[in-house]
Amino acid sequence: MTRSESAASGAADEAGERGAAGVGWAQVVAAEPEFAARVQERFGAYAHHVLGTLRADGSPRLTGLEADFRHGELWLGMMTGSRKALDLHRDPRFALHTNPGPGTDMAGGDIRISGRAAEVREAEVLRRYAHAVRPPEPFLLFRAEVTEVVRTSVTDPYLVLESWRPGRPLRTVRRTSVEASPEAV
Repeated sequence: MTRSESAASGAADEAGERGAAGVGWAQVVAAEPEFAARVQERFGAYAHHVLGTLRADGSPRLTGLEADFRHGELWLGMMTGSRKALDLHRDPRFALHTNPGPGTDMAGGDIRISGRAAEVREAEVLRRYAHAVRPPEPFLLFRAEVTEVVRTSVTDPYLVLESWRPGRPLRTVRRTSVEASPEAV
């Protein structure tokens, strides 16, 4: 195994993806409906969010993106030939982070969704999406295969971390700045 292959393998392990298959957004909703609703509400607060992809050399690329929840899926739409599209064709792993909004109050929480992006090629799905969203054409559409959702919020005096992965229950950790270790609940 080459060093870059080993690094790529290790990165997937470190991301907690050890071969775990991603799931469609409908499965997140079915498993944790209240959590999923908070996530969708927070993404709905702003149109533009931040997408993290991996460049050919393995370094991260952050770009703006409009994420869209519709028909039980999380969709990632983008221009053909964009750098983020090229990244996702080469390595489908991504992290999508909510727009932080103004100020520092973390209203609605700070949310990251990780997974793999699967390009949509079905003509009917593309037509239905284009009819509903009216993106600039031509465009590429990816369906998110979710491997992790993390929501960070503040409930005084705690920093609250909620995380969900397919096949596992929602995990909540509350931390304070004076605690040596987090308290899992």
